[in-house]
Amino acid sequence: MYVQEPGSLPHTGQQARPPVGAPSAPQIFVARQPIFDERDGLFAYELLFRSGLENYFTSPDAGHDLATSQVISGGAFLGLETLAQGKLAFMNFSRAPLVNDLAFVLPKDRVVIEILETVEPDSHVIAACERLKAAGYQLALDDFPAEQIDHPLLPLADFVKVDFLATSSERQRALSARLRARGIQMLAEKVETREAKTDALDAGYRFFQGYFFSRPVIVAARHVPAFRLNYLRLLQEITDPNVTAGKLEAIVKQDLSITYRLLRHVNSAAFGFVMEIKSLRHALTLLGLDEIRRWASVWAMADLSRDTPGELVVESVFLGRFCELLGANTPLRERASELFLMGLFSHLDAIMGRPLDEVLSSLPVPADVRAALLGEPNLLRLVMDAGVAYEAADWERCATLANAAGIPEDELPDCYLSAAKWTHEIFAPQVRRSDDSLS
Repeated sequence: MYVQEPGSLPHTGQQARPPVGAPSAPQIFVARQPIFDERDGLFAYELLFRSGLENYFTSPDAGHDLATSQVISGGAFLGLETLAQGKLAFMNFSRAPLVNDLAFVLPKDRVVIEILETVEPDSHVIAACERLKAAGYQLALDDFPAEQIDHPLLPLADFVKVDFLATSSERQRALSARLRARGIQMLAEKVETREAKTDALDAGYRFFQGYFFSRPVIVAARHVPAFRLNYLRLLQEITDPNVTAGKLEAIVKQDLSITYRLLRHVNSAAFGFVMEIKSLRHALTLLGLDEIRRWASVWAMADLSRDTPGELVVESVFLGRFCELLGANTPLRERASELFLMGLFSHLDAIMGRPLDEVLSSLPVPADVRAALLGEPNLLRLVMDAGVAYEAADWERCATLANAAGIPEDELPDCYLSAAKWTHEIFAPQVRRSDDSLS
């Protein structure tokens, strides 16, 4: 597992509220982290969870056992479709849920059972893994120890995850060569730079986990291409809280591709309109100003990031919505538009390949939003950092930041799942590929 830095960003949780008077159930915190293929396409999500932020400070293993059991026994796996967005879900398993066969409740074609490095491979664990393999489940070994090349679970493993920060380059290559020869797929985790990803590719690793994709690759030229600057300005105008319906229509009409995709999407089965919507004015009348603003923002960001991994767009949109929801619990509740804008712009350095301060200098971003994006301490930054810490499953830091921002702990999972669901509904009809995102 990797922890993202506050400025790098990245990803989901939920908690059903019990009826009034019902015994309170432990809060379940779920976060997700993307796993990429060799082309930076999204391959899967790893799901990370605890039964509450307090478990970080007390008994992580017990908290993980409890959360795993409750997530599985909840019926629909707490929104697997929302959390994994149609991709595989790598789900962490500690010893107790594993040997108790709780994994059999999960759909074998949708999950990969990831066995934590803390699980001792005793006879009960081995037998449980053999039962899973016989039933058609895929298994992954997390944080595989480089010295245990004869690990008893290796014959059952489909994936092996190697920590690239804790393993020397020689061992990374040696493990890949030996394990690939046994038909095991290699996954490099804690890959923090493009150079590390290139080294992993050369060593035969096929899948990658880390925030390398959100780190900017700075180019020599200081000039921002005109078409990208236009999309940046378009985004700013769209998210202006004072924009009127007429102004928004005029703004969006400046770009034919965005207009076309908006109308195509509004006429899709997802909205269920009987009549065909043929104009932006018609769409505005039916959906409202805020809804059209959000859709236009998504498409403008997609065009801006055309040459970057599609997940950058998804993560940017997701964090924007997550920050907006988290801010509703703070004195920033009247600034939803700025909160969304802050999250949306959080990956601009990686998208543009330029330092964030340089990119923001070309935009009329509110001063405190700019300060927050550049790492200066203020309430906006606290909200974004709390959201980033939650996505990274950095529960201790999330608890500290949420408390400082005035965000109630029990609101975090609901906000996270709501943001994930909203983002999923936007991107679900689209085929996300690394070379043609959101077209």
